Amino acid sequence: MAITAAMVKELRDSTGAGMMDAKKALTEVDGDMEAAVDWLRTKGLGKAAKKAGRTAAEGLVGVSVEGGKGVAIELNSETDFVAKNEQFQDLVGGIAKTALGVDDIEALKVADLGGKPVETAVTDAIATIGENMTLRRMASIAGDKVAAYVHNAAAPGMGKIGVLVAYKGDDEGFARQVAMHVAAADPRPQALNEAELDPAIVEKEKQVQMDIARESGKPEQVIEKMIVGRMKKFLAEITLENQSFVVNPDLTVAAAAKEAGVEITSFIRIAVGEGIEKKQEDFAAEVAKAAQG
Repeated sequence: MAITAAMVKELRDSTGAGMMDAKKALTEVDGDMEAAVDWLRTKGLGKAAKKAGRTAAEGLVGVSVEGGKGVAIELNSETDFVAKNEQFQDLVGGIAKTALGVDDIEALKVADLGGKPVETAVTDAIATIGENMTLRRMASIAGDKVAAYVHNAAAPGMGKIGVLVAYKGDDEGFARQVAMHVAAADPRPQALNEAELDPAIVEKEKQVQMDIARESGKPEQVIEKMIVGRMKKFLAEITLENQSFVVNPDLTVAAAAKEAGVEITSFIRIAVGEGIEKKQEDFAAEVAKAAQG
């Protein structure tokens, strides 16, 4: 498979790897982008885990809470300038409130907002503001109570990152601190605890760590012991309950919750543009040169 400049650039942007390393990785795996990320990690040449959730599009996340239900929606725009537009912000807020009454994004698109379907309201805003917009995502959460937090708030209830935390207990302030933790944590939590973590994520990381360990040339019995420790560390890093609490790093989130008399039951986090590659007008000449050999 021919390795193009665009492919090299995409891999560099997502992993932070060098130009020639990115090209070599893609060549080794016949252009498979996901396999190339793993190849770079195996060789210690990439920073995929740090870059995986990078923001690459503009717009806002809007959150809304009512009783034991919370919703978060993402409305993308082409530029950050439009995200600061009052009409755009009103639209985000209106969509977020409307989302409380539906179960998924398809239902949200046809739900009523000011006498017209949400998708029509978005189309009208495109015509008025003069910039393309996309209602990309909706996520909902339910529990005894729900706390919300938005990071880089552009207006009340909307910002660049939106987090909702469902919980049991009476300390809303603590639950909001947990929501702030979810917004700030690096690496970001992938699940509440190990039991709720996707087994595929665990297996993939285990394989990557085994490949990394084998690069050291150590015997298999030594590698197996190394993997146990590395996987324990990995699981602690990406499960919310086991992460060090940003407010008090001496405690895990689970321990801090116990002290506060709160039980965290679930959470969701949406960041603007997460996983979207922002289109560039020109590729760097050095990338094109590398891709052409």
